[in-house]
Amino acid sequence: MNTKSEPSTHAPTVAPARDHGLKSGGGKARPRFGSGRRLLVAAAVVGTCVWLGYFIRDWALFEETDDAYVAGHVHQISPQLDGTVQAVLVHDNQTVRAGDVLVRLDPLEFTLGVQKAEASLAQAHADESRAAAAITEAEARIAEAKARGGQAVAQVALARARFELARINRERDRRLFGAGGAVAQSEVDNTESAFNAVQAELEAAQANAAATEAAVASARALRTSAEAQAKADRAASTSGEAALADARRRLAYATIAAPADGRVGNKNVEPGNRVQAGETLFALVEPKVWIVANFKETQLARIHAGLPVELTIDALPGRTLHGTVDSVAPASGAEFALLPADNATGNFTKVVQRVPVKISLDPAEIAGIADRIRPGLSAVASVRVR
Repeated sequence: MNTKSEPSTHAPTVAPARDHGLKSGGGKARPRFGSGRRLLVAAAVVGTCVWLGYFIRDWALFEETDDAYVAGHVHQISPQLDGTVQAVLVHDNQTVRAGDVLVRLDPLEFTLGVQKAEASLAQAHADESRAAAAITEAEARIAEAKARGGQAVAQVALARARFELARINRERDRRLFGAGGAVAQSEVDNTESAFNAVQAELEAAQANAAATEAAVASARALRTSAEAQAKADRAASTSGEAALADARRRLAYATIAAPADGRVGNKNVEPGNRVQAGETLFALVEPKVWIVANFKETQLARIHAGLPVELTIDALPGRTLHGTVDSVAPASGAEFALLPADNATGNFTKVVQRVPVKISLDPAEIAGIADRIRPGLSAVASVRVR
C-alpha cells in the first residue's frame, strides 16, 4: 500500500543569522567593544608597570623631598645712627654694585661733631706741648740749681779752711798772750775778730749750700709735676683722637652704601623721614643663590656632601636643574627654632625631624636664568644616592 508522505505543517528550521554588527531593524553597524576593552586594559597594565618601574627606580636611586626652597644672602640695610633722610638714591628692584650710595642722611650735626672733636684735640695737643715745655724748664732749673749747689759746696769748703786757719791763729795767740804776754792784746783781739768773721762766712756758705739743695729738690718736684701733667695731656690727646675718629665715623655713616652686589627690595624709606639706628630701610638680595632642602632624618643615612642632585623649581615648570650636595646642617631645624621643643615635659609625641641640606647649583646651567631664581621660591630636590 502506497502511502504518500504528507507535507509537514511546520516551517523548515532556519539557523538564525549571526549579528555581524548590525542593529535589528536599523541596518546600521553596531560597534564591537570587546577588543577595545582589552586594549585599554593592556595599556593600563603597561602604564602601571612603567609607573611601578619608575617608582621602584626612584625609591632605589633617589632620596626626594618637596620641602625645599631657594636661599640666598639677603642684607637688611639699616642706618648705624639716628638721623634725617636727605636723599634716597635707589628704587625698588634696582640692581646696584657694592659701594654704590643708597641713602644719604643730613650730615650737618655729624659735621659739627667732627669740628668740635678737632677743636678739642687741638687744645689737648697744645696742653701737651705746654707740659713738655714745663718739663724742659724744670730740667733747666735742676741743672742751674745743681750748678749753684756745686759753687756753694766749694764756698763751704773754702770757708771751712779759712775757719780752721782762723781758729788755729786764735788759739795760738791766746796761748802766747796767757804765757807771758808774747803777743799784745790787740793781736789777740784781731785774731778773735778774724775767727768770728770766718765763722760767719762758713755759716753763710753752709746756708747757701742748703738753699741750693732745696732749689734742686724744688726743681725736681716741678719736673715731676710737669711729667704728670704731660701724661695727663697725652691721655687727653689720645682721648681727643678717639673722639675725632668716632665723629668722623659717624659722619661717614651718614652715607649708607651697598655692602655687596645685588637688587634692592622691600624699600621702606623716603626723603625727609626721621630714621633710627637699626631700623630696616630696605633689603639687598645678592645674585648668588642655593637650595636648602629639608630631608627627613630617616633619609639622611644615604646623603652626604658631593652627591648629584636633580632639582625642579615651581617658578620654572618643565625644567630640571642639576646641583651638588654642599653640606648637611649640624642639627635639625627644630634646634635652630626660636623656641626649641622641650620633650622633658612628660607629654611626648615622636615627630620625624627634618635636617636642612645645602645644595649648590651648577653656575653654568643657571647662567641664563639666574634672574628668575629668587630666594624663597619653592623647589623639589632629588638626591641620587646610588
